[in-house]
Amino acid sequence: MNTTLITGASSGIGEAFARKLAAQDRNVLLVARSEGKLITLCNELGRMNNIRAQHLALDLSLPESPARLFEEAQERGLVIDLLINNAGFGAFGDFTSIELERHLKMIDLNIKALVELSYLFLAPMRERRQGAIINVASTAAFQPVPFMQTYAATKAFVLSFSEALWEENRPFGVTVLGLCPGVTDTNFFEAARGAKPPARTSQTPEEVVDTAISGLARRQSSIVSGWTNFFMVGAERFVPRSLVVRMAGRMMRSQYEQ
Repeated sequence: MNTTLITGASSGIGEAFARKLAAQDRNVLLVARSEGKLITLCNELGRMNNIRAQHLALDLSLPESPARLFEEAQERGLVIDLLINNAGFGAFGDFTSIELERHLKMIDLNIKALVELSYLFLAPMRERRQGAIINVASTAAFQPVPFMQTYAATKAFVLSFSEALWEENRPFGVTVLGLCPGVTDTNFFEAARGAKPPARTSQTPEEVVDTAISGLARRQSSIVSGWTNFFMVGAERFVPRSLVVRMAGRMMRSQYEQ
């Protein structure tokens, strides 16, 4: 049974992906920590669409979780032809003020779990010579971000990793897309314990998902969601990197000191 696997699917961009793809008659396997939210969402998607919506409650930051997810998909007889690595989180604050455990857990989820899931599900896609992976990075991937230093670094990894996989897997008929949203109307900043930038710079999760689906259809290696974000990222290439970091630091410091 061809199925889309979405991690971090209980809210925000992950939930928007689930709703959009279910409306396109795609079966979904939704993964997140919150089983209650997943059950509610799966029931709703199953009632509203002619699809099968399944869930698995799992903390992907735990070392054994990616392998368990792969095994579970196999046991259920699911053919994962689209993997959306959306699970991730950030932390806002001075580096030494954030618990070391939180930094390391961020790396485990944002990088290690994403790499392992990509590795596990990519091999069957290559054998079938068909499939796609969307890795959710961020506009933070394009420059260091003081006061969100570890998060931005993990997303820089995700973007570079995704673009490299895109080139490696083109001969096998598999597309890999690095999706780079900017500020989005989700609970990200609340979870990161940081102030949210002005609403005028925000996109909705649905807008981000539409951008991703468009980029995937065009077989792009990466895509920035939102014209404002696109031009901002492009403009940074013409400014000394040290100045970009100082400007980002000034903006983030003002929020940190509020």
